[in-house]
Amino acid sequence: MRYGLMVKMGVKPGQRDAVVSLVMRDVEAVRAAGCDVYVVGTSPTEPDVVFVTEVWASREAHRASMQIPSIQAAISEAMPMLTGAFHQTEFDVAGGLGLDEPGGS
Repeated sequence: MRYGLMVKMGVKPGQRDAVVSLVMRDVEAVRAAGCDVYVVGTSPTEPDVVFVTEVWASREAHRASMQIPSIQAAISEAMPMLTGAFHQTEFDVAGGLGLDEPGGS
C-alpha cells in the first residue's frame, strides 16, 4: 500500500519563501526515490507556515529518501529557518487524482 504524509512546518518570519525553495530544490531526487505526489504549499492566512503533502510507493521508500545527500542538505539548510512548530500526519493512501492506480500497489 502507498504511504502518505502531510506536514505542516512553522517557519521564522520572512523565511517562508526560502524554505519553499529548499524543499522544492531537488524534486527529481524525490521522484526517483519513489515519491508519486509531492505538493508544497503556503496559506494566505498563515504566512509563517509551509505545507508538504507526499504520496510514496511505500513507507520504506520515504525513509530511504532521507539518506539522499541532496535531501539531507536541503533539510540541514532549512532547519535554522524553522520555528520547531511541526505537525506530521501519516496515512494509508486509498487513491485519488494523479495516482496511476487507485488504492496503490
